[in-house]
Amino acid sequence: MESKTSHVPPEAIEAYNQYIHGEIDRRNFMERVTAVAGSLGVTGLVQALMPDYASAQKVSPTDTRIKIEKVTIPSPMGNGTIGGYLARPASAGTNKLPAILVVHENRGRNPHIEDIARRLAVDNFMALAPDGLTSVGGYPGDDEKGGQMFGQVDRAKMTEDFVAAAYWLKNRADSTGKIGVTGFCYGGGISNTLAVRMGADLAAAVPFYGGAPPEADVPKIKAAVLVQHGEQDTRLVQAWPAYDKAMTAAGVTHEGYVYPNAVHGFNNDATPQRYNKEAADLAWSRTVAWFNKYVRG
Repeated sequence: MESKTSHVPPEAIEAYNQYIHGEIDRRNFMERVTAVAGSLGVTGLVQALMPDYASAQKVSPTDTRIKIEKVTIPSPMGNGTIGGYLARPASAGTNKLPAILVVHENRGRNPHIEDIARRLAVDNFMALAPDGLTSVGGYPGDDEKGGQMFGQVDRAKMTEDFVAAAYWLKNRADSTGKIGVTGFCYGGGISNTLAVRMGADLAAAVPFYGGAPPEADVPKIKAAVLVQHGEQDTRLVQAWPAYDKAMTAAGVTHEGYVYPNAVHGFNNDATPQRYNKEAADLAWSRTVAWFNKYVRG
C-alpha cells in the first residue's frame, strides 16, 4: 500500500495526531480539517485520515503459518486481568520460542496491532498483544471510541497490566524465557517503561515514537534498546539526544534512528496519511533483526 500522505495537507495530519492523542476535541479537529480541505473536500479529507484496517492487513488471522489464541492474564497489581492475543508459528509444535510483547497505541488493541503480532509469528516468534482496555470492555471496534475508553482507564494500573503480561509471557512453558517488547506511541513509552521496570528480565525493547523514561531511571535498563522516530515528530525527536546520551552514559546497548520525511505513526500502514512505506519497511527490518540478535540469539 502506497502512502497517501502527499495528498493530505500536513496541517490535517497534525490535527489528526493531536485529536487521537486527546490534545484537541472533535469540534476543533473538524474546524482545522475544514480550513485546509481543499479539493479533497471535508468528507474526503476526514475519510483519508481514518484507519483502513482491511487494506493494510499483511497476515490474515486464518493464515495457516500461524496459530492464534485468546488468553486471559492475571494482573493483581493492575486491573485484575488483561486479555491477550497470542500468535505462534504453526510449525513450532511444542518447541520453546523467543517471545515478543506488542503494545498498542492509545486506542486499544485494534486490528493493526493484532496484525503486528501475526507478522512476528510469521517471523518465528511467539507474540502477545494485550488489550489495555480489557477493564472497560476491551477494544470496541472503533478507534475513536477506543480513544475515549483509553482515557477512562487508570494509567498506573494499565502499566501494571502490561508488566503482568510481560512476565506471563516470559514464564510460559513454551517460552525460551527470553522476551522482547515493541510498542507504538503509548506502547513505545510502555516499551521504555518495561525496559526500566524489568531490568535483566527483558532482553530487548524496540519503542516506536515513544516517550523516554526519566533520566534517573535509565541506568536500570539492561535490555538492548532500539529507538525509532519520524523526523517530523518534532517533540520526540528533540527529546531523543538526551535519551541517547543517558543510555550511553549508563552503558546500555542501544541504537536510534530518525527517519526522513516521516511523521508520528509512520509505521502504521492502516493510517495511510501517516504511513511512510520506505521508513516503515526499513524500521521493521531493523526491528526483526534486533529481536533475532538479542531475543533469539
